[in-house]
Amino acid sequence: MSKTTSITAVVPADPDEVFSAVTDPARLPEWNEAIRRVIESPTRLDPGAEWVVEMNALGRSWRSRSRVAEIDRAARVFRYRSCTDDGNPSYVDWTWSVTPDDIGGSRVTITGALNPKTFWRRALFVHIRRRQLTGHELTRSLRALAGTARAAAARG
Repeated sequence: MSKTTSITAVVPADPDEVFSAVTDPARLPEWNEAIRRVIESPTRLDPGAEWVVEMNALGRSWRSRSRVAEIDRAARVFRYRSCTDDGNPSYVDWTWSVTPDDIGGSRVTITGALNPKTFWRRALFVHIRRRQLTGHELTRSLRALAGTARAAAARG
């Protein structure tokens, strides 16, 4: 049982800067309000590389481990799998795609395939988490991502 959520939005920032922010685990707390802090970060982001963050959602905190499945910098496509760092077999497969937009910004598409494997995650949590993601969390992250990408461009 997989539940997919997807959002596409125009981010008023350069596509390369947006992709750079998305693919830098150390910068995740700058634009993703659900991430409190980065606990482990790889020195290089290649397939198989992992990072661990402290998440805060649904009124609780937990560690989430992510592993790169694919990173295509030329096409600006990034795929990875996230799961709790406690051995629960449930996971989310994320895909980020960043393309130039006609107005000079970026068109960003985020797709998350939620794969609950335990009873409570299938019966309850996947529905709550999906609503939370599509209701506000992804939209807020994309707005904050624009500011992060623009600030990096200004520094750089």
